[in-house]
Amino acid sequence: MADPPAGPATADAHPTGPGPTGSGSPPAGYAQELSRSLSLRENMLITLSSVTPASSVFIVVPAVIQRLGGAAAVAFALAAAVGVLMAFCYAELSSAFPITGGEYAFAARTLGRATGFALFALSLLGGVLVTAVIALGTGSYLGVVWSALDGKGAGLAVIVLASLVAVLNIRTNAWVTGVFLLLELAAVAVLAVLGLVHVEQPLSVLWTPHALGGADGNVLVGASWGLVASATATAVFAYNGYGTAVYFAEETRRASAIGRVVLWSLGITVAAECLPLVAVLLGTPSMSGLMSADSPMNYFLLARAGSAVNTAVSLGIAVAVVNAVIAIMLQSGRLLYSSARDRAWPDTVGGPLAAVHPRLRTPLAATLTMGLATLLVGWLVSLDTLILATGSTLVVVYVLVALSALFGRIRGTTATAPYRMRGWPYVPLGVVAVMLYVSYESVRADWRPIAIAVGMLAAGYAYYYAYLHPRRADRWTLPDPVREEEGA
Repeated sequence: MADPPAGPATADAHPTGPGPTGSGSPPAGYAQELSRSLSLRENMLITLSSVTPASSVFIVVPAVIQRLGGAAAVAFALAAAVGVLMAFCYAELSSAFPITGGEYAFAARTLGRATGFALFALSLLGGVLVTAVIALGTGSYLGVVWSALDGKGAGLAVIVLASLVAVLNIRTNAWVTGVFLLLELAAVAVLAVLGLVHVEQPLSVLWTPHALGGADGNVLVGASWGLVASATATAVFAYNGYGTAVYFAEETRRASAIGRVVLWSLGITVAAECLPLVAVLLGTPSMSGLMSADSPMNYFLLARAGSAVNTAVSLGIAVAVVNAVIAIMLQSGRLLYSSARDRAWPDTVGGPLAAVHPRLRTPLAATLTMGLATLLVGWLVSLDTLILATGSTLVVVYVLVALSALFGRIRGTTATAPYRMRGWPYVPLGVVAVMLYVSYESVRADWRPIAIAVGMLAAGYAYYYAYLHPRRADRWTLPDPVREEEGA
């Protein structure tokens, strides 16, 4: 029988046993070990860096343009609507459980501890794979400037650099990622300006689906709206990352308002991705040329501004990739730290991983461990295999987060949330419905990514029932969230 969800913890809820580092009793609530020094704005800088809008504009957006032409704008508008529903779920859960463990902390307290650990396993493994994929893409942009950098070595160097930066004080990281974020947004702004000052396509192109046909494959032909719906699944993932805010909740002042960071981060992301998309679609000299280009954004930049601007913007995208790797490494380190603090591992392993550096106030060992794991995966596994393995991870995460928002209210475990979404239960039910459709489309295209994601979940359940469940008296006890002291 599955364990019940963890309700609000009290001192009596935790039997006497070893504490997070192997001594004492499990506390009623987490101790404030991380540095609560971030403002909401600084939290948002890291969160937006994790989303990395510029990377989406240059990597995800072109793939949708190549499938739909101008109707890519419709796909991203529909994806934004899905993103709003998902952001509402994240906002309510984040305000109820402002815990650095993120999604698994939601699921464990609303859907049951076994499901919480399974989601942790999926998030941990998926995080390593996604970070490696992003980092290994650095070389393709640095190679525009210097061909010697176009290779796996550049990506591995980025992983090492990001790991070392991520162990620094959280406020230092907020400003490092903030500066990088401004640079990547400047690259996106160049696209928007160039497109809007060179409008050549009619406005109707934005809602007209096209595919390439003809004898030479360069003639625009009509496409179905079913293709638009399937491409929306890809567009949904371009906005992902706004929920990262909760991973830094224990380091953020006024953390009860963390839901606002989630919602604002999504809004800024949608604007930063949709505006340049629309500008490029309206400003391209040829829609068929844009769709048939190997790199649609580089095609547009070369046509409208020349090679110098294309090179400068490519450097900006390389900066965006580095920034994203730093931000995700910060998130991953805190995820592993949180699991160790929740006593998921034997004490010889969990003790060091749950430690916080006394001066930097960061989870040093956990962050470096995640950096090393990502480096090894990036070195040993091919990029194609990594992309395949990450294909459906996010679908499963979104379904479990939506179900957490649904059952959190049904079971009363989110009753103390300062933020309460409007439209419950239709919002989380809508997310589940959309994600089930996405899963259906994914399986039709290739069953392997969803099978890998389910396999990761299964591994989490297996570890939980083999190791944690028999020791449930003092393992995976899930204390209360850290609450700020009055006036802090």
